[in-house]
Amino acid sequence: MDSEKLRESIGKAWTTDVLPSLSGLVEIPAVSPAYDAAWQENGQLRAAVEHVRDWVAARGLPGARCEVVQLDGRAPLLLVDVPATPGATAAGTVLLYGHLDKQQPLGDWSEGLGPWQAVIRDDRLYGRGAADDGYSGYAATTALEAVHEAGGEHARAVMVLETGEESGSPDLPAYLEHLADRLGEVSLVVCLDGGGGDYERLWLTSSLRGAVQATVTVRVLEASVHSGLGSGIVPSSFRVMRLLLDRLEDPETGEVKVPEMVVPIPEERRAEAAELVARHPDVAVPRLPVLPGMRRVSDDEVELVLNNTWRPTLSITGAAGLPDPAVAGAVLRDRTSLRLSFRLPPSADAEAARAALERILTTDVPYGAQVEVGEYMVMNGWHAPETTPWLASALRQVGDGVFGKPCQNLGIGGGIPFMEMLGRRYPRAQFVVTGALGADSNAHVPDEWLNIPFAVQVTEAVAHLLDAHARAADPA
Repeated sequence: MDSEKLRESIGKAWTTDVLPSLSGLVEIPAVSPAYDAAWQENGQLRAAVEHVRDWVAARGLPGARCEVVQLDGRAPLLLVDVPATPGATAAGTVLLYGHLDKQQPLGDWSEGLGPWQAVIRDDRLYGRGAADDGYSGYAATTALEAVHEAGGEHARAVMVLETGEESGSPDLPAYLEHLADRLGEVSLVVCLDGGGGDYERLWLTSSLRGAVQATVTVRVLEASVHSGLGSGIVPSSFRVMRLLLDRLEDPETGEVKVPEMVVPIPEERRAEAAELVARHPDVAVPRLPVLPGMRRVSDDEVELVLNNTWRPTLSITGAAGLPDPAVAGAVLRDRTSLRLSFRLPPSADAEAARAALERILTTDVPYGAQVEVGEYMVMNGWHAPETTPWLASALRQVGDGVFGKPCQNLGIGGGIPFMEMLGRRYPRAQFVVTGALGADSNAHVPDEWLNIPFAVQVTEAVAHLLDAHARAADPA
Protein backbone atom coordinates (compact mmCIF):
# COMPACT_ATOMS: atom_id res chain seq x y z
CA MET A 1 0.00 0.00 0.00
CA ASP A 2 1.28 3.47 -0.90
CA SER A 3 1.52 5.20 2.50
CA GLU A 4 2.06 8.67 1.04
CA LYS A 5 -0.96 8.37 -1.23
CA LEU A 6 -2.97 7.05 1.73
CA ARG A 7 -2.07 10.08 3.83
CA GLU A 8 -2.80 12.50 1.00
CA SER A 9 -6.19 10.90 0.31
CA ILE A 10 -7.25 11.03 3.96
CA GLY A 11 -6.16 14.62 4.47
CA LYS A 12 -8.00 15.80 1.37
CA ALA A 13 -11.16 13.89 2.28
CA TRP A 14 -11.28 15.38 5.77
CA THR A 15 -10.88 18.93 4.47
CA THR A 16 -13.26 18.81 1.54
CA ASP A 17 -15.83 16.17 2.47
CA VAL A 18 -15.77 15.11 6.11
CA LEU A 19 -15.81 18.43 7.95
CA PRO A 20 -18.80 19.94 6.09
CA SER A 21 -20.97 16.86 6.72
CA LEU A 22 -19.72 16.33 10.27
CA SER A 23 -20.58 19.96 11.00
CA GLY A 24 -24.09 19.27 9.78
CA LEU A 25 -24.30 16.27 12.10
CA VAL A 26 -23.27 18.43 15.06
CA GLU A 27 -26.24 20.69 14.37
CA ILE A 28 -28.74 17.83 14.79
CA PRO A 29 -29.84 17.68 18.48
CA ALA A 30 -29.78 13.87 18.55
CA VAL A 31 -30.00 13.49 22.33
CA SER A 32 -29.77 9.91 23.55
CA PRO A 33 -33.08 8.21 24.48
CA ALA A 34 -32.34 8.18 28.22
CA TYR A 35 -32.38 11.99 28.18
CA ASP A 36 -35.24 12.52 25.70
CA ALA A 37 -38.40 10.61 26.51
CA ALA A 38 -39.99 11.84 23.27
CA TRP A 39 -37.08 10.81 21.04
CA GLN A 40 -39.30 8.90 18.62
CA GLU A 41 -41.67 11.83 18.12
CA ASN A 42 -38.82 14.33 17.88
CA GLY A 43 -37.13 12.27 15.18
CA GLN A 44 -33.63 13.64 15.77
CA LEU A 45 -31.95 10.26 16.20
CA ARG A 46 -33.43 9.13 12.90
CA ALA A 47 -32.34 12.41 11.31
CA ALA A 48 -28.75 11.85 12.49
CA VAL A 49 -28.66 8.31 11.13
CA GLU A 50 -30.09 9.36 7.78
CA HIS A 51 -27.67 12.29 7.55
CA VAL A 52 -24.67 9.97 7.88
CA ARG A 53 -26.26 7.28 5.69
CA ASP A 54 -26.73 9.74 2.84
CA TRP A 55 -23.11 10.89 3.12
CA VAL A 56 -21.71 7.34 3.15
CA ALA A 57 -23.96 6.25 0.27
CA ALA A 58 -22.68 9.14 -1.84
CA ARG A 59 -19.02 8.21 -1.32
CA GLY A 60 -18.97 5.45 -3.91
CA LEU A 61 -17.28 2.74 -1.84
CA PRO A 62 -17.20 -0.31 -4.16
CA GLY A 63 -20.14 -2.58 -3.42
CA ALA A 64 -21.10 -0.80 -0.19
CA ARG A 65 -24.66 -1.21 1.06
CA CYS A 66 -26.09 1.32 3.53
CA GLU A 67 -29.19 0.56 5.56
CA VAL A 68 -31.03 2.16 8.46
CA VAL A 69 -32.17 -0.67 10.73
CA GLN A 70 -34.85 0.04 13.33
CA LEU A 71 -36.63 -2.59 15.37
CA ASP A 72 -40.01 -1.74 16.91
CA GLY A 73 -39.66 0.68 19.81
CA ARG A 74 -35.87 0.75 19.58
CA ALA A 75 -33.49 3.53 18.63
CA PRO A 76 -32.30 3.30 15.01
CA LEU A 77 -28.96 1.97 13.84
CA LEU A 78 -26.93 2.51 10.67
CA LEU A 79 -25.43 -0.59 9.07
CA VAL A 80 -22.88 -0.24 6.27
CA ASP A 81 -21.64 -3.45 4.63
CA VAL A 82 -18.52 -3.19 2.43
CA PRO A 83 -17.25 -6.31 0.60
CA ALA A 84 -13.62 -7.33 0.82
CA THR A 85 -11.12 -6.12 -1.74
CA PRO A 86 -10.10 -8.78 -4.31
CA GLY A 87 -6.64 -9.27 -2.84
CA ALA A 88 -7.68 -9.68 0.81
CA THR A 89 -6.66 -13.05 2.23
CA ALA A 90 -7.96 -12.77 5.81
CA ALA A 91 -11.18 -14.51 6.72
CA GLY A 92 -13.90 -13.01 8.84
CA THR A 93 -15.43 -9.58 9.21
CA VAL A 94 -13.99 -6.31 10.45
CA LEU A 95 -16.58 -4.59 12.62
CA LEU A 96 -16.16 -0.81 12.87
CA TYR A 97 -18.17 0.71 15.72
CA GLY A 98 -19.28 4.19 16.67
CA HIS A 99 -22.40 5.98 17.87
CA LEU A 100 -24.47 8.96 16.73
CA ASP A 101 -26.50 9.75 19.86
CA LYS A 102 -25.35 12.60 22.08
CA GLN A 103 -25.34 13.79 25.65
CA GLN A 104 -27.51 16.71 26.68
CA PRO A 105 -26.20 20.29 26.16
CA LEU A 106 -25.49 20.67 29.92
CA GLY A 107 -24.48 24.08 31.24
CA ASP A 108 -23.41 27.32 29.65
CA TRP A 109 -21.16 27.13 26.61
CA SER A 110 -18.51 29.79 25.98
CA GLU A 111 -19.31 32.89 23.97
CA GLY A 112 -19.77 32.07 20.31
CA LEU A 113 -20.17 28.35 20.97
CA GLY A 114 -23.23 26.18 21.43
CA PRO A 115 -24.13 22.49 21.60
CA TRP A 116 -25.92 22.45 18.24
CA GLN A 117 -23.63 24.95 16.54
CA ALA A 118 -20.61 23.69 14.59
CA VAL A 119 -17.67 26.08 14.98
CA ILE A 120 -14.15 25.51 13.69
CA ARG A 121 -11.40 27.38 15.54
CA ASP A 122 -7.68 26.65 15.57
CA ASP A 123 -7.99 23.08 14.23
CA ARG A 124 -10.84 22.32 16.60
CA LEU A 125 -14.43 21.47 15.69
CA TYR A 126 -16.70 22.54 18.55
CA GLY A 127 -20.19 21.18 19.16
CA ARG A 128 -21.95 18.37 20.98
CA GLY A 129 -21.15 14.98 19.51
CA ALA A 130 -18.21 16.13 17.36
CA ALA A 131 -15.67 14.12 19.36
CA ASP A 132 -18.06 11.81 21.21
CA ASP A 133 -18.63 10.17 18.81
CA GLY A 134 -19.96 11.69 15.60
CA TYR A 135 -16.63 11.70 13.79
CA SER A 136 -16.28 7.90 14.01
CA GLY A 137 -18.42 6.92 11.04
CA TYR A 138 -16.67 9.50 8.88
CA ALA A 139 -13.24 8.26 9.98
CA ALA A 140 -14.12 4.61 9.29
CA THR A 141 -15.56 5.38 5.86
CA THR A 142 -12.62 7.59 4.91
CA ALA A 143 -10.14 4.91 6.03
CA LEU A 144 -11.83 2.32 3.80
CA GLU A 145 -11.84 4.73 0.85
CA ALA A 146 -8.18 5.57 1.32
CA VAL A 147 -7.19 1.90 1.41
CA HIS A 148 -8.76 1.50 -2.02
CA GLU A 149 -7.10 4.62 -3.41
CA ALA A 150 -3.66 3.68 -2.07
CA GLY A 151 -3.74 0.16 -3.45
CA GLY A 152 -4.27 -1.55 -0.12
CA GLU A 153 -6.56 -4.36 0.96
CA HIS A 154 -9.30 -4.82 3.53
CA ALA A 155 -11.42 -7.78 4.54
CA ARG A 156 -15.19 -7.53 4.52
CA ALA A 157 -16.03 -4.53 6.68
CA VAL A 158 -19.27 -3.80 8.50
CA MET A 159 -19.80 -0.42 10.11
CA VAL A 160 -22.32 -0.22 12.96
CA LEU A 161 -23.36 3.21 14.21
CA GLU A 162 -25.90 2.99 17.02
CA THR A 163 -27.98 5.70 18.69
CA GLY A 164 -28.21 4.50 22.29
CA GLU A 165 -24.63 4.38 23.58
CA GLU A 166 -25.01 7.36 25.90
CA SER A 167 -28.01 5.57 27.42
CA GLY A 168 -26.06 2.38 28.11
CA SER A 169 -26.83 0.72 24.74
CA PRO A 170 -30.02 -0.98 25.96
CA ASP A 171 -31.08 -1.95 22.43
CA LEU A 172 -27.77 -3.41 21.24
CA PRO A 173 -28.36 -7.00 22.44
CA ALA A 174 -31.54 -7.13 20.36
CA TYR A 175 -29.75 -5.69 17.33
CA LEU A 176 -26.79 -8.07 17.68
CA GLU A 177 -29.19 -10.99 17.76
CA HIS A 178 -31.15 -9.59 14.81
CA LEU A 179 -28.00 -8.98 12.73
CA ALA A 180 -25.96 -12.03 13.82
CA ASP A 181 -26.18 -13.84 10.48
CA ARG A 182 -25.38 -10.68 8.55
CA LEU A 183 -22.33 -9.85 10.65
CA GLY A 184 -20.82 -13.28 10.17
CA GLU A 185 -17.70 -14.31 12.07
CA VAL A 186 -16.03 -11.16 13.35
CA SER A 187 -12.23 -11.40 13.57
CA LEU A 188 -11.38 -7.73 14.22
CA VAL A 189 -13.30 -5.04 16.08
CA VAL A 190 -12.29 -1.41 15.68
CA CYS A 191 -14.05 0.88 18.13
CA LEU A 192 -13.54 4.62 17.65
CA ASP A 193 -15.33 5.75 20.82
CA GLY A 194 -12.14 5.87 22.88
CA GLY A 195 -9.20 8.19 23.31
CA GLY A 196 -6.26 8.92 25.55
CA GLY A 197 -4.17 11.39 27.45
CA ASP A 198 -2.65 13.44 24.64
CA TYR A 199 -2.70 13.95 20.87
CA GLU A 200 0.80 12.66 20.16
CA ARG A 201 0.25 8.91 19.81
CA LEU A 202 -2.41 6.27 19.30
CA TRP A 203 -3.92 5.30 22.63
CA LEU A 204 -5.28 1.77 22.97
CA THR A 205 -7.90 0.99 25.57
CA SER A 206 -7.04 -2.17 27.49
CA SER A 207 -10.06 -2.17 29.79
CA LEU A 208 -13.37 -0.39 30.36
CA ARG A 209 -15.34 -0.18 33.56
CA GLY A 210 -18.91 -1.32 33.89
CA ALA A 211 -21.65 0.57 35.70
CA VAL A 212 -24.75 0.26 37.82
CA GLN A 213 -26.96 3.31 38.21
CA ALA A 214 -30.10 3.45 40.30
CA THR A 215 -32.47 5.96 41.84
CA VAL A 216 -33.06 5.38 45.55
CA THR A 217 -35.98 7.00 47.36
CA VAL A 218 -36.40 7.00 51.15
CA ARG A 219 -39.89 7.88 52.48
CA VAL A 220 -40.62 8.57 56.14
CA LEU A 221 -43.95 10.45 56.05
CA GLU A 222 -47.13 10.45 54.02
CA ALA A 223 -46.71 14.23 53.73
CA SER A 224 -44.10 16.76 54.79
CA VAL A 225 -44.63 18.52 58.13
CA HIS A 226 -43.28 21.54 60.02
CA SER A 227 -39.83 20.63 61.34
CA GLY A 228 -40.69 22.11 64.74
CA LEU A 229 -43.55 19.66 64.95
CA GLY A 230 -41.88 16.51 63.64
CA SER A 231 -38.12 16.68 64.16
CA GLY A 232 -36.87 14.49 66.97
CA ILE A 233 -39.94 12.31 66.63
CA VAL A 234 -39.52 11.04 63.07
CA PRO A 235 -36.00 10.66 61.63
CA SER A 236 -35.31 12.76 58.56
CA SER A 237 -35.34 10.92 55.28
CA PHE A 238 -31.88 12.32 54.60
CA ARG A 239 -30.47 10.74 57.76
CA VAL A 240 -31.92 7.37 56.83
CA MET A 241 -30.44 7.79 53.37
CA ARG A 242 -27.08 8.63 54.93
CA LEU A 243 -27.17 5.44 56.98
CA LEU A 244 -27.96 3.40 53.89
CA LEU A 245 -25.12 5.01 51.95
CA ASP A 246 -22.72 4.02 54.72
CA ARG A 247 -23.64 0.40 54.01
CA LEU A 248 -22.43 0.87 50.45
CA GLU A 249 -19.34 3.03 50.87
CA ASP A 250 -16.84 3.80 53.62
CA PRO A 251 -17.39 7.54 54.21
CA GLU A 252 -13.77 8.04 55.26
CA THR A 253 -11.96 6.24 52.43
CA GLY A 254 -14.55 5.94 49.66
CA GLU A 255 -14.01 2.17 49.56
CA VAL A 256 -17.08 0.42 48.13
CA LYS A 257 -18.32 -2.24 50.56
CA VAL A 258 -20.48 -4.29 48.18
CA PRO A 259 -18.57 -7.59 47.67
CA GLU A 260 -20.13 -8.19 44.26
CA MET A 261 -18.56 -4.95 43.03
CA VAL A 262 -14.98 -5.86 43.96
CA VAL A 263 -12.63 -8.07 41.89
CA PRO A 264 -8.92 -8.97 42.06
CA ILE A 265 -6.82 -6.66 39.88
CA PRO A 266 -4.84 -8.65 37.27
CA GLU A 267 -1.10 -8.37 37.67
CA GLU A 268 -0.64 -7.32 34.05
CA ARG A 269 -2.96 -4.35 34.64
CA ARG A 270 -1.03 -3.34 37.76
CA ALA A 271 2.15 -3.45 35.68
CA GLU A 272 0.46 -1.48 32.91
CA ALA A 273 -0.58 1.22 35.38
CA ALA A 274 2.96 1.49 36.72
CA GLU A 275 4.35 1.72 33.18
CA LEU A 276 1.85 4.42 32.26
CA VAL A 277 2.80 6.53 35.28
CA ALA A 278 6.52 6.06 34.60
CA ARG A 279 6.37 6.85 30.87
CA HIS A 280 3.59 9.42 30.77
CA PRO A 281 3.36 11.07 34.19
CA ASP A 282 1.60 14.11 32.74
CA VAL A 283 -1.31 12.10 31.34
CA ALA A 284 -1.51 8.99 33.54
CA VAL A 285 -4.01 10.64 35.88
CA PRO A 286 -6.66 12.91 34.28
CA ARG A 287 -6.07 16.61 34.78
CA LEU A 288 -9.07 17.76 36.71
CA PRO A 289 -10.09 21.30 37.77
CA VAL A 290 -9.32 20.66 41.45
CA LEU A 291 -9.83 23.62 43.76
CA PRO A 292 -6.80 25.20 45.48
CA GLY A 293 -6.00 23.28 48.66
CA MET A 294 -8.10 20.28 47.63
CA ARG A 295 -6.25 16.96 47.91
CA ARG A 296 -6.69 13.88 45.76
CA VAL A 297 -7.63 10.62 47.46
CA SER A 298 -4.04 9.31 47.29
CA ASP A 299 -0.53 10.62 46.71
CA ASP A 300 0.38 7.42 44.85
CA GLU A 301 -0.38 7.96 41.16
CA VAL A 302 -0.34 4.24 40.36
CA GLU A 303 -3.07 3.75 42.95
CA LEU A 304 -5.02 6.64 41.41
CA VAL A 305 -4.85 4.95 38.00
CA LEU A 306 -6.09 1.67 39.50
CA ASN A 307 -8.82 3.50 41.40
CA ASN A 308 -10.02 4.98 38.12
CA THR A 309 -9.87 1.77 36.10
CA TRP A 310 -10.14 -1.36 38.30
CA ARG A 311 -11.75 -0.37 41.60
CA PRO A 312 -15.45 0.34 42.13
CA THR A 313 -16.49 3.90 42.95
CA LEU A 314 -19.71 5.62 43.93
CA SER A 315 -20.82 9.05 42.73
CA ILE A 316 -24.07 10.80 43.66
CA THR A 317 -25.15 12.31 40.35
CA GLY A 318 -28.62 13.65 41.14
CA ALA A 319 -31.10 14.41 43.89
CA ALA A 320 -34.82 15.12 44.33
CA GLY A 321 -36.93 16.27 47.24
CA LEU A 322 -34.37 18.88 48.29
CA PRO A 323 -35.47 22.47 47.64
CA ASP A 324 -33.01 25.18 46.71
CA PRO A 325 -31.35 26.51 49.89
CA ALA A 326 -32.63 30.01 49.16
CA VAL A 327 -36.25 28.85 49.44
CA ALA A 328 -35.89 25.95 51.88
CA GLY A 329 -38.37 26.27 54.71
CA ALA A 330 -38.57 24.78 58.20
CA VAL A 331 -39.90 21.49 56.90
CA LEU A 332 -39.35 17.84 57.77
CA ARG A 333 -39.54 16.49 54.25
CA ASP A 334 -41.49 13.32 53.50
CA ARG A 335 -38.84 11.88 51.18
CA THR A 336 -35.34 12.13 49.71
CA SER A 337 -34.23 10.66 46.37
CA LEU A 338 -30.67 10.23 45.14
CA ARG A 339 -29.25 8.97 41.88
CA LEU A 340 -26.43 6.53 42.65
CA SER A 341 -23.82 5.88 39.98
CA PHE A 342 -21.39 3.02 40.59
CA ARG A 343 -18.45 2.46 38.28
CA LEU A 344 -17.53 -1.23 38.34
CA PRO A 345 -14.27 -3.08 37.61
CA PRO A 346 -14.01 -4.44 34.04
CA SER A 347 -14.58 -8.06 35.06
CA ALA A 348 -17.34 -7.53 37.65
CA ASP A 349 -20.79 -9.01 36.97
CA ALA A 350 -23.00 -5.92 36.70
CA GLU A 351 -26.28 -7.79 37.19
CA ALA A 352 -24.98 -9.48 40.35
CA ALA A 353 -23.86 -6.04 41.57
CA ARG A 354 -27.30 -4.58 40.85
CA ALA A 355 -29.06 -7.36 42.76
CA ALA A 356 -26.71 -6.93 45.72
CA LEU A 357 -27.29 -3.17 45.74
CA GLU A 358 -31.04 -3.60 45.90
CA ARG A 359 -30.78 -6.22 48.65
CA ILE A 360 -28.51 -4.06 50.80
CA LEU A 361 -30.70 -0.98 50.47
CA THR A 362 -34.02 -2.71 51.18
CA THR A 363 -33.10 -5.14 53.97
CA ASP A 364 -33.54 -4.10 57.64
CA VAL A 365 -34.04 -0.45 56.75
CA PRO A 366 -33.40 1.92 59.69
CA TYR A 367 -36.61 2.87 61.55
CA GLY A 368 -38.66 0.85 59.06
CA ALA A 369 -38.58 3.65 56.48
CA GLN A 370 -39.84 2.82 53.00
CA VAL A 371 -37.13 2.43 50.37
CA GLU A 372 -37.67 2.19 46.64
CA VAL A 373 -34.86 1.34 44.22
CA GLY A 374 -35.42 1.61 40.49
CA GLU A 375 -34.62 3.31 37.19
CA TYR A 376 -31.65 1.02 36.75
CA MET A 377 -28.93 1.29 34.15
CA VAL A 378 -26.72 -1.80 34.18
CA MET A 379 -23.60 -2.20 32.04
CA ASN A 380 -20.80 -4.77 32.12
CA GLY A 381 -17.19 -3.73 31.66
CA TRP A 382 -14.64 -5.16 29.25
CA HIS A 383 -11.10 -6.54 29.45
CA ALA A 384 -9.06 -6.73 26.21
CA PRO A 385 -7.84 -10.14 25.02
CA GLU A 386 -4.15 -10.82 24.46
CA THR A 387 -2.84 -9.16 21.30
CA THR A 388 -1.93 -11.50 18.44
CA PRO A 389 1.41 -11.17 16.58
CA TRP A 390 -0.02 -9.61 13.39
CA LEU A 391 -1.80 -6.87 15.34
CA ALA A 392 1.18 -6.19 17.59
CA SER A 393 3.36 -5.76 14.48
CA ALA A 394 0.79 -3.52 12.78
CA LEU A 395 0.51 -1.30 15.85
CA ARG A 396 4.27 -0.90 15.97
CA GLN A 397 4.22 0.20 12.35
CA VAL A 398 1.39 2.64 13.04
CA GLY A 399 3.30 4.12 15.94
CA ASP A 400 6.42 4.61 13.84
CA GLY A 401 4.87 5.64 10.55
CA VAL A 402 1.81 7.68 11.52
CA PHE A 403 2.62 9.25 14.88
CA GLY A 404 6.37 8.88 15.24
CA LYS A 405 5.79 7.57 18.75
CA PRO A 406 4.86 4.12 20.10
CA CYS A 407 1.23 3.31 20.80
CA GLN A 408 0.29 3.25 24.48
CA ASN A 409 -2.14 1.00 26.36
CA LEU A 410 -4.29 2.35 29.16
CA GLY A 411 -7.41 1.49 31.09
CA ILE A 412 -10.41 3.80 30.85
CA GLY A 413 -12.68 4.75 33.71
CA GLY A 414 -15.75 4.92 31.47
CA GLY A 415 -17.56 2.18 29.59
CA ILE A 416 -18.69 1.14 26.12
CA PRO A 417 -21.41 -1.55 26.42
CA PHE A 418 -20.89 -2.78 22.87
CA MET A 419 -17.37 -4.01 23.61
CA GLU A 420 -18.43 -6.41 26.34
CA MET A 421 -21.29 -7.72 24.20
CA LEU A 422 -18.97 -8.32 21.26
CA GLY A 423 -16.32 -9.88 23.49
CA ARG A 424 -18.79 -12.51 24.63
CA ARG A 425 -20.18 -13.14 21.14
CA TYR A 426 -16.80 -13.24 19.36
CA PRO A 427 -14.28 -14.61 21.87
CA ARG A 428 -11.53 -15.10 19.22
CA ALA A 429 -11.74 -11.57 17.80
CA GLN A 430 -9.01 -8.98 18.19
CA PHE A 431 -10.03 -5.57 19.52
CA VAL A 432 -8.67 -2.11 18.77
CA VAL A 433 -10.46 0.36 21.01
CA THR A 434 -9.10 3.81 20.29
CA GLY A 435 -10.27 7.21 19.14
CA ALA A 436 -9.77 10.94 18.91
CA LEU A 437 -11.00 11.91 22.37
CA GLY A 438 -8.46 13.65 24.56
CA ALA A 439 -8.58 14.33 28.26
CA ASP A 440 -9.52 17.96 27.48
CA SER A 441 -12.07 17.27 24.71
CA ASN A 442 -14.92 18.17 27.11
CA ALA A 443 -17.08 15.16 26.24
CA HIS A 444 -20.38 15.31 28.20
CA VAL A 445 -19.77 18.92 29.34
CA PRO A 446 -19.90 22.36 27.69
CA ASP A 447 -17.51 23.28 24.85
CA GLU A 448 -16.99 19.74 23.54
CA TRP A 449 -14.42 19.78 20.74
CA LEU A 450 -12.68 17.49 18.28
CA ASN A 451 -8.96 17.82 17.58
CA ILE A 452 -9.12 17.74 13.76
CA PRO A 453 -5.44 16.93 12.95
CA PHE A 454 -5.46 14.11 15.50
CA ALA A 455 -8.72 12.69 14.09
CA VAL A 456 -7.05 12.66 10.68
CA GLN A 457 -4.13 10.69 12.12
CA VAL A 458 -6.50 8.23 13.81
CA THR A 459 -8.17 7.73 10.44
CA GLU A 460 -4.79 6.99 8.86
CA ALA A 461 -3.98 4.51 11.64
CA VAL A 462 -7.27 2.66 11.06
CA ALA A 463 -6.51 2.40 7.35
CA HIS A 464 -3.14 0.78 8.06
CA LEU A 465 -4.73 -1.67 10.51
CA LEU A 466 -7.37 -2.64 7.96
CA ASP A 467 -4.68 -3.39 5.39
CA ALA A 468 -2.58 -5.38 7.87
CA HIS A 469 -5.61 -7.41 8.96
CA ALA A 470 -6.50 -8.23 5.34
CA ARG A 471 -3.04 -9.68 4.77
CA ALA A 472 -2.77 -11.63 8.05
CA ALA A 473 -2.61 -15.42 7.76
CA ASP A 474 -4.66 -15.88 10.95
CA PRO A 475 -6.33 -12.59 11.95
CA ALA A 476 -8.21 -13.97 14.96
